[in-house]
Amino acid sequence: MPALFALGAWWEALNMAVLLHLVLSFPDGRLASALARRLTVFSYALVAVGGLLRTLTYDPARVAVEATYLSCGDCGPNLLHVPALSGLFTAVDGAYRGVGWILSVFLVVAIVRRWQQASVARRRALLPAWIAIVIASVFLLWDLLTLLLPQPPAGAFQEVVVLLSDVAQVAVPVAFLTGLLRMRLQRAEVGDLVIDLGTDPDEDRLRDVLGRVLGDPGLRLGLWQEDKGEYVDGEGEILAEPRAETLARSRATSTARAARGRGRTRVDSSRGTPLALLHHDPALDEDPELLEAVGAALRLALENVSLRTQAKEVTSRIVRAADAERGRLERDLHDGAQARLVFALMALRRVDKGLADHPDASLRRSVAEAEQSLTLALEELRGIAHGIHPAVLTREGLGPALTALAQQAALPVVVSAEPRRYDPVVESTAYFTVCEALANAAKHARARAVSVSARQHGSRLVVETVDDGIGGADTARGSGLRGLADRLAAVDGILHVDSPAGGGTRIRAELPCG
Repeated sequence: MPALFALGAWWEALNMAVLLHLVLSFPDGRLASALARRLTVFSYALVAVGGLLRTLTYDPARVAVEATYLSCGDCGPNLLHVPALSGLFTAVDGAYRGVGWILSVFLVVAIVRRWQQASVARRRALLPAWIAIVIASVFLLWDLLTLLLPQPPAGAFQEVVVLLSDVAQVAVPVAFLTGLLRMRLQRAEVGDLVIDLGTDPDEDRLRDVLGRVLGDPGLRLGLWQEDKGEYVDGEGEILAEPRAETLARSRATSTARAARGRGRTRVDSSRGTPLALLHHDPALDEDPELLEAVGAALRLALENVSLRTQAKEVTSRIVRAADAERGRLERDLHDGAQARLVFALMALRRVDKGLADHPDASLRRSVAEAEQSLTLALEELRGIAHGIHPAVLTREGLGPALTALAQQAALPVVVSAEPRRYDPVVESTAYFTVCEALANAAKHARARAVSVSARQHGSRLVVETVDDGIGGADTARGSGLRGLADRLAAVDGILHVDSPAGGGTRIRAELPCG
């Protein structure tokens, strides 16, 4: 088909223009500079205009030299051939290939500059594409350099070179696709960033994980310190923010709260307050989507830590306030209602002594009954006050309080506790943990004896109760044990329950006391 052959001869070098366009726009899909746009337009114009001029002068039956891919004596005829221009083919073809050679040089220079400016992560992601580009460019340059050789190679060697050139150019789009997929996978790694950081990451771990994801081992991370009004890294050095004008442009063009300057990315909270500042490889600015994703993951991790810290502080204040209120109620009952009942009981006993010789026996019985009721009421009130907050715990500490609790227990209890004082909240939490354990042992486990120990191990107070009951205790089913676990968690403590069926129950509570 002459028309199809002429069209193929005209656009024979289109692959080179497309290759240059891909290199200059890779991987973002846009031409970032005016020079890149001009080179791209020129390369397509060269194929459109220069290719047409060459095709107008090309007669496949008369051209015997290697003319890129146009040498084909058995092909044709060329529908666009103008016989009067046949003598100009050598000059036009040489000029066409020479300009193509210059564009190839620009292509190689562009590849080298991109490689020099790229970050480690981007080099790793785009390596397949750049290798394919270099190989294809080398074969194109070889084809163009044959123009300068006094005796162009021919025969099997040239056929092998042409075949390898074809294969290399076919591999370019595959390599580009591989590079883009690797970049997408690199951004997908950000999805695992929050998991890698954990629930309570320290600053060093934050920096290491972010540096690995961004491929920048020299990354510096500064966290906002409200008291200083600055971003401070792990070594105590202040990190400078992006320039104000760059910051304004970033805010205007970005929906995420991650303002960028050259090699600097600022991450704000969801409320717009400062959180962190990244000093990274300036080449990472070429991948704003990756920086936005990393900034979002960092924001989530830091806000999660902040929320956890605030929740712990609020819960701790609530627990301390509740414990203080328990102590106040115990004191009010002891110094108020209990004291008045004691005074009333003493007065009633004086009345009873005065009525010892009274002839009315029913009056004496009434006074005795009132004295007995008042005594029972006083005992019940003391029990209520002790249950709210035992006075011995406040006066003497955890060890004596556990000993007093063991003496009042419904089953034999052996106590081993160090004679030490701890934080009031820690002491009360440990005490009521043992109270709940003893109540469960007597009521549910049908135990015959219980041992209680309280020891400090490092910076933790460890309280254990062990019974010889039927076992089978489960925090998921018992509201008492669930309440214990929640109370311990409120003061950063841990509850362990080991209760195999028929093997007794071991309840271990660990509380911070350092």
